[in-house]
Amino acid sequence: MPDCNDVVRELFAYLDGEVTLNVRTEIAAHLEGCPECYEALDFHAELRNVIARRCQEELPPGLADRIRNCFGTLEPEPGFSPFAMPPPDLGSGSSFRL
Repeated sequence: MPDCNDVVRELFAYLDGEVTLNVRTEIAAHLEGCPECYEALDFHAELRNVIARRCQEELPPGLADRIRNCFGTLEPEPGFSPFAMPPPDLGSGSSFRL
């Protein structure tokens, strides 16, 4: 059975339905017995719902084109990689708590 760190690491994939049935079953079993992880799941699920509801408005005419034009003129610096930063360490030495 996964521990809290495993659940937190897989939380978004779990919410998106992107984990295997076996992992989904293990996480669901953990959530049943861990109020802290269940609270984290509940928070992120509700946050996604709020964002989805708030982001359904139509953009004013021309705004999407103006945004695309702004980003179309930007060039990344030589050697730029969006993956250059290592992921945060949520291991046992972390101060992260649910």
